[in-house]
Amino acid sequence: MIRRALSLAALAACALALSGCISLLPKSKPAQLYRFGPPPAANAAPARPGAVAVFRTNGQFQEEASDDRILTMTGGRAAYIAQSRWVAPADTLFNEAVANAFDASPIRLIARGQQGRFAYALRLDVRSFEARYDSGSDAPPTVVVHLHAALTKSDQSSVGEQDFEARVPASENRVGAIVTAFDKASAEAIGKMVAWTEATAT
Repeated sequence: MIRRALSLAALAACALALSGCISLLPKSKPAQLYRFGPPPAANAAPARPGAVAVFRTNGQFQEEASDDRILTMTGGRAAYIAQSRWVAPADTLFNEAVANAFDASPIRLIARGQQGRFAYALRLDVRSFEARYDSGSDAPPTVVVHLHAALTKSDQSSVGEQDFEARVPASENRVGAIVTAFDKASAEAIGKMVAWTEATAT
């Protein structure tokens, strides 16, 4: 009985020691969440009379930047900003920004799964969506957003293709300033693309 009691006491002491060790392990800090582009509208904008219907086809988004991590490039080395993430995958936020931009144009954008006849189809490929440290890792980076647009008629004949790029330097080498640069660069590149689509399709 005494031996059994001593064994139980030893086990309890070991368990207490292990629990103490576990509590001393470093805890990871929660990631700060950021977004770019305007928040999605609660209701879809009503179609304007005489609006040209354009179907948005599936395009590609730079693979390394498509999820919720914030991509940076220093020379040929890719890295993600620690403890900082987008509130949703970057390709989702970008698509929301595109939809919002077309809401204010004479183009009625039709997304996949939506019903409606269309005169044109638009494919957008986001080829660069990154913060580039061209002047070293200590200097503020420049956010580069580069996209390629291809417009075709409903019979799949080509209407035109165009590349659009925006480069916005961050005011400081800190996450908030970099996110602001992403927001501005996205809006600029998308704005150029929307203007081109309007001029080409209307």
